[in-house]
Amino acid sequence: MWAENDLYPGVPCLQSYAEPVNDKIYLMYHGTSHQAAQQIMAFGFQPSPDGMLGRGVYLSRDLNKASRYPINLHVHQKVVIRVQVNVGRVKKIDYQGHPLQKTWHANGYDTAWCPPNCGMVPSGLEEDCVWDPRRIQILDVIHPVAVTHPQVQWGYYH
Repeated sequence: MWAENDLYPGVPCLQSYAEPVNDKIYLMYHGTSHQAAQQIMAFGFQPSPDGMLGRGVYLSRDLNKASRYPINLHVHQKVVIRVQVNVGRVKKIDYQGHPLQKTWHANGYDTAWCPPNCGMVPSGLEEDCVWDPRRIQILDVIHPVAVTHPQVQWGYYH
């Protein structure tokens, strides 16, 4: 379980279940390593050249999803960057092999959205891919917080 001030314990970011509305600003998260977070904070996000949704910056409105990344690192080597994103024009990609799965930007969209439990993401959690990193405003970095029970919580550090 992951917790954050704007989430109820045990409940993922509720808006991750609602389809993003064009041209709205959403709170999103990006899980990464301490070292990569320093680079992102200094130089901004660099789009991944490819991935499940093609080129872009991969984010989620679900802290539970972002806090899993990078998958191969121990939780205390991870951080989550909290951001605001103006999603622009959004394309829902809700199944593998969708005709615009990797070409959504070439078809006039700014963000691709995979809804939860659509079969695209093994975890079943929501994922977003933002083409232009200038649409992303970094707010802060969330670090894991030691707790007395086996679950991990996240706290803010600027």
